[in-house]
Amino acid sequence: MKKNNNRNKPNNRNKTNRKSNTSDFFKTTAPKKTAETPVVNPNPRLNKYVANAGIASRRKADELIKEGNVSVNEEVVLEMGYRVQPDDVVRFKGEIIKPETNKVYILLNKPKNTITTANDPQGRKTVLDIVDKACSERVFPVGRLDRYTTGLLLITNDGDLAKKLSHPSHKVKKIYHVSLSQPVTLAHLNSIARGLELEDGKALVDKVGYLDGKKKEIGIELHIGKNRIVRRIFAHLGYEVLRLDRVYYGGLTKKDLPRGKYRFLGKQEVIMLKHFV
Repeated sequence: MKKNNNRNKPNNRNKTNRKSNTSDFFKTTAPKKTAETPVVNPNPRLNKYVANAGIASRRKADELIKEGNVSVNEEVVLEMGYRVQPDDVVRFKGEIIKPETNKVYILLNKPKNTITTANDPQGRKTVLDIVDKACSERVFPVGRLDRYTTGLLLITNDGDLAKKLSHPSHKVKKIYHVSLSQPVTLAHLNSIARGLELEDGKALVDKVGYLDGKKKEIGIELHIGKNRIVRRIFAHLGYEVLRLDRVYYGGLTKKDLPRGKYRFLGKQEVIMLKHFV
């Protein structure tokens, strides 16, 4: 049953670079461990409340609410803009949830053959299995890397930051190292740089080039977040991607972070990420 409450209506006020060497893409940051404690809105919107409980990003929380997975005071609420009152009891799939006041930011160098999800019905290893003992807070991955893609993945319980990092309007820079089955022609590199027309629209790329002059090794920089976009760009031109590794994400790099390992972000890194968005 949908909960109706007029007092809880949402407040409406509220150049292409064709250089052949992209090694200068890869910057470094120093690892530190920290956590942040923000001020919590006493009457947050329901989607924000769910996100800040570490269930999912704000965007995913919208979907969970629409699907009827969230109830307030034993009644299913389908309005993501519902304002949660101090005495409300909010449940997700029957379990009482509360926002996490201690914000956690974990950077994982994702290994191959792991799923970017909270759990997998097929019982395959997930990224949360890797960070299972990192903290007591409930965390979730920001965005997705497919099963065979490796590299940088942010895991957090900060729903607001996750939403901003995932939204294309914020243009968060990502750089990938792509290993291909055959050399890429200069003509095809130029086509990628101009933007290929794919089935779901134009694939806009910020930079693309050979890595260290090796024509099977490509560096590609972009900010769009379409599903499997890098693989689809090269498949469109007839290339098979052998390895795909995200080496840069919003100012963060893999420096001193081996494959399959993770670390907590330092305070300045968290500030930097929030500055990006």
